[in-house]
Amino acid sequence: EESFAHYAVGNAIRREHHRHNADQNTAYAHRSKALYTADFFSARTGAGTPAPDPIFILGLPRAGSTLLEQILASHSLVEGTMELPDIPAIAHELAGRTAKDAEPRYPQVISGLTHAELRNFGERYLADTRIQRKSAAPFFIDKMPNNCLNVGLIHLILPNAKIIDARRHPLGCCFSGFKQHFARGQNFSYALEDIGRYYRDYIELMAHFDAVLPGRIHRVFYERVIEDTEREVRRLLAFCGLPFEEQCLRFYENNRAVRTASSEQVRQPIFHEGVDRWRHYEAWLGPLKEALGPVNECYPEVPDFHLSVE
Repeated sequence: EESFAHYAVGNAIRREHHRHNADQNTAYAHRSKALYTADFFSARTGAGTPAPDPIFILGLPRAGSTLLEQILASHSLVEGTMELPDIPAIAHELAGRTAKDAEPRYPQVISGLTHAELRNFGERYLADTRIQRKSAAPFFIDKMPNNCLNVGLIHLILPNAKIIDARRHPLGCCFSGFKQHFARGQNFSYALEDIGRYYRDYIELMAHFDAVLPGRIHRVFYERVIEDTEREVRRLLAFCGLPFEEQCLRFYENNRAVRTASSEQVRQPIFHEGVDRWRHYEAWLGPLKEALGPVNECYPEVPDFHLSVE
């Protein structure tokens, strides 16, 4: 109880300086669902650049994305980089500047892009990220959790890139984010209600992409990696079209630089201690549970969001 009180006060201070509008994020998720239909993607088949180089790992912070990055970066054909800002930068460019009360342009502005323009964005992404690649490995990792908001853009400009969704129990993931002081970019994490709504929007958006782009996203559940690491590593490598390599199971021996909040954890073998740590704080997680609603109750399944694939 005492430690939770400190977390609550610290987050309240942080939130005063880093505001988050949960309603805007929910509206963005709904606009994305309205735009990105199966027909929309079908009409743009062949757009984008065909390069298969990037492997995107996305989801929520504290969901195990750094662990997956470290596993894949231990493969001889894959290079780990860092949390790259390039996709969010393209999204920001497309959004442009709008008046305070004007309707946001992104992602709807994408509907006006030609096949050639989509390809140019893909090629620019590859050119701009080239500086991050230090080896001759044919594949590289872009581990930016917030790219869960940009799956449609990624698919359109890089249709052969791999997309991996790192997912963790909503209470474990959200509370871990709540007690983490992020350097930047995670303004939704400083209130239990905000982080719960963000997680719910993310689940709804991913469920939509599963419906309109079946098989496009490979999902990895953190708890299953803990339970049977080799099985999940083999599944992950198979999705990426990579042969199994034993060193991927010894990811903790990889001495590459890791700059995320999980940097110390991925230097150790898989451990179970953190999976249910949120249970010690469950008495104070009521606002989080309420914000999550059925998303929490259904995990690892997802509620019916009235999906449409037309």
